[in-house]
Amino acid sequence: MTISLQDVRLGAQTPRVGRWPEYVSSAASEVIDLAASAGLILDPWQQLVLTHGLGEQADGKWASFKVSCWVPRQNGKGGIIEARELGGLFLFGEQLILHSAHEYKTAQEAFLRIRGLIEQTPDLDKRVNRYWSANGEQGIELKKSAGGGRLRFIARSRGSGRGFSGDLNILDEAQALTAEQMAALLPTMSARPNPQIWFFGTPPDDPAAWAYGLRDDGESGTQRMAHFDWGADLDLTNADDRRRALADVDLWYACNPALGRRIQEEFVTDEAKPSGLGERFPIERLGVWPPRASDGPKVLDLATWETQADAESQVVGDVAFALDITPNRDMASIAMYGLRADGVGHVEVIDQRRGTEWIVERLVQLKERWNPVAIGLDIKGPAGSLLLDLEKAGVILPNDADQPLYGDLAIPTAQEIGAACGQFADAVNQKMLKHIGQDRLTEAIRGAKTRPLGDAWGWGRRISSVDISPLVAATLARWAYETRAHIVTKPYDALANIW
Repeated sequence: MTISLQDVRLGAQTPRVGRWPEYVSSAASEVIDLAASAGLILDPWQQLVLTHGLGEQADGKWASFKVSCWVPRQNGKGGIIEARELGGLFLFGEQLILHSAHEYKTAQEAFLRIRGLIEQTPDLDKRVNRYWSANGEQGIELKKSAGGGRLRFIARSRGSGRGFSGDLNILDEAQALTAEQMAALLPTMSARPNPQIWFFGTPPDDPAAWAYGLRDDGESGTQRMAHFDWGADLDLTNADDRRRALADVDLWYACNPALGRRIQEEFVTDEAKPSGLGERFPIERLGVWPPRASDGPKVLDLATWETQADAESQVVGDVAFALDITPNRDMASIAMYGLRADGVGHVEVIDQRRGTEWIVERLVQLKERWNPVAIGLDIKGPAGSLLLDLEKAGVILPNDADQPLYGDLAIPTAQEIGAACGQFADAVNQKMLKHIGQDRLTEAIRGAKTRPLGDAWGWGRRISSVDISPLVAATLARWAYETRAHIVTKPYDALANIW
């Protein structure tokens, strides 16, 4: 008995989200036929993306300048890329095609695949002047009689693509794109008569990735943009949605157009098990976008913060310090927290300077002067690199976690960082935190953004619009005080018992 594809359940050939501008014709049929002549037979969903992505206006120009395609791994997005590049080289006369990926190995594999397609097709291969691979870059160049077009494969860096005026840009692994990379790339296309840029990817790990903006444009139906997303519309912070992702087989088929063809259901079943993809299953297999980073004022009221300024505010009694460094290590801050005479908290930035070389010496001075209940340090953040230097200078972890000493380090877990941020915001919003009106701290609050931390949130250093090291240090100083002030002890002094 022969089983045909009609007898096999297949994944959805249309996306959950599909947006494209109107067009009068499409160049896709020629591309699809060309790909077939090279042995690349495209699925209906791949043809759909090409059909709408290659829509043409009445003047012959592309209806879509940007084409964005998001589909889980191993479904066959590479086939769309290869077909589009074959069309660019052999049909459309595009003079420079840039194919970039986040990692060199991905770009290299893409080069080998399309080279194989061309070499096995004599009618195409005879038009090639040369294939090259050198200095971390590969490419294909056609003979001048065949148009002289070039297809280059590169791994992205901040300046990749700068200076190359490409007719077509293929951006694989688009989830890893940065604003800097796009700033280097987009101007190179502005002078081309009919440019086009294609984005392919899976949901990003970074909650502030540039790709979130691309998705927003695509879903809103931005002019001159085609957008396709097979990913499930689930909320990963919702337990019911997480459970549904693991159990809803219909959803699996809706998100994976190649399920039943290239991907087998039993394999996805294995991926859904705890020993498979685990918590990554909704993202990797169902294309669910993780929660996006949000603006700080949504969790911390700036107006309330400003009303809590008191130029005469000061601490009475014990204090705690904490430090933080910006991601690019160009600035660092040390903050202090303690209680006032009325029992209300007081926070203050003690020092903020460029660079990092001054921090250890300054903390040692503050420790000797104030004998703090603790010095807060987030070892998973940029300041974590100073742990060894601090320990060498005598700022150490407690020998006994249950009986920390004055001046010992206090290192939070990821869960405690989330709690510390929430508690800091609560203290401000409930008017239980005073400050002396320092502009650098207020500006940090004004420009701060948040990032998800499981079911909580934390300050997003890399995604905020300003230097938020004063705010991060202040939050950590408050946490260090609240967790240590009631249990800290002074070092035992044997001489104190000598009469």
